[in-house]
Amino acid sequence: MTTHTNSNIPLGNLLSLIQKRFLKTSSTTLPPNASSSFTVQYLVNSCGLPQQSALSVSKKFQIDENNTQKPQSVIQFLKSYDFQDAHVVKLIEKWPAVLRSRTEGNLKPKFDFFITNGFVGQLLPQLAVLDPRIFRTSLDAHIKPCFELLKRFLKSNENILTALSRAPFLMSFSFNATVRPNLDLLKKEGVTADRVAKLLLSQPRSLQHSNDRMVYAVSYLKQLGIEPDKRMYIHALTVIARMNESAWRKKIDMFKSVGWTEEEVLWAFKRYPCLLLSSEEKIRSMMDFFLNKMKLERQTIVANPVLLKLSFSNRVLPRCNVLKVLKSKKLIKGDTNIVTFLKLSEKDFMERCVTKYEDKVPGLLEMYGGIDKGKDANSEGGRQPFVFYSYMCSVHNDVIAADLELSISSPEFFPVAFIVILQLPTEQNDAAFLCRTIPLAQ
Repeated sequence: MTTHTNSNIPLGNLLSLIQKRFLKTSSTTLPPNASSSFTVQYLVNSCGLPQQSALSVSKKFQIDENNTQKPQSVIQFLKSYDFQDAHVVKLIEKWPAVLRSRTEGNLKPKFDFFITNGFVGQLLPQLAVLDPRIFRTSLDAHIKPCFELLKRFLKSNENILTALSRAPFLMSFSFNATVRPNLDLLKKEGVTADRVAKLLLSQPRSLQHSNDRMVYAVSYLKQLGIEPDKRMYIHALTVIARMNESAWRKKIDMFKSVGWTEEEVLWAFKRYPCLLLSSEEKIRSMMDFFLNKMKLERQTIVANPVLLKLSFSNRVLPRCNVLKVLKSKKLIKGDTNIVTFLKLSEKDFMERCVTKYEDKVPGLLEMYGGIDKGKDANSEGGRQPFVFYSYMCSVHNDVIAADLELSISSPEFFPVAFIVILQLPTEQNDAAFLCRTIPLAQ
């Protein structure tokens, strides 16, 4: 339940509360005996780990004070393959036992294989940091066939790194148990190689579901009439693979409770599958806002399901506020359909509705959530400060500051003003705050 700040709280106190809520000290108190640990000292002094990371690693990995030749030789080996200090630190944090690895018998042939296949320069260190478990598997039995299969679909090493960044264990132990049979299944079902590549790049974790789960998802899509040649097939597949039948049914019933028919839900799912991954709270609050505040027709929302996935605080509310001001000043002419403006790209909305009118409407850019970077002298080309928003609401002519996660289910809390708090840098690196209240059109 949303708790609203008392209307009598002075602005200074409000700023203090926000500072306490968002700004945390970076200092960490270590146990008194941490500095005496040889492992911690070695990891900090010889490997470059931050002290807190070294302390964490030392709880599961110990270095023999009388035998530091092995870890030192591993570090030297890594640096001979262009590993920078940051790579070494990350690798040890993720895989401390690398410091005990056999460099010549284990790591070298695997590193050389990837270098031979184009992982030169910083690509090899990036690969190792993304998924160090790869190098704990067999070169011939695992690494080579996994790499060749991924390369067949993804074509470039950069794409392989992109997929690994989104599913770090994609090439490691579960590959033969899940990823390979799931790829075989999609091929059998007629999913083209380019669509499989898109799946690997955008949602590679979907391929790490059990094969039984993927078989279920493929079968269910057939029942819904979504064919593998459809553009949204892989997106629908990722959604169904994450939901069992009970969860799917519950989601359908939730949409029906806010006025949709089951046919409309299925139609929207086929057009925009990710809609069904939204939480019940998100769907209900967005439906309430569009129906009761913006007075959109239900059919308009059904026809544009992407509306329910947009960020309320970062996109919907700021854009609605900007349009409200522009309409009140009669600056917008022609099509004022809110749906059109909400679906514009960020660049297009800025050009059409913000920068175009900022000279005529002072504060419009701040209201939308930015500053004029050209006027900010803190960095080359301008630097955007961190922006906190607290919605201002009018209740019986009193202005109160609402919680940052304001519920929009109550009509009396429709925002009528913004308090924009900009965290600005100072010479001492302390947080200075600039506060500005921007009324919205009534």
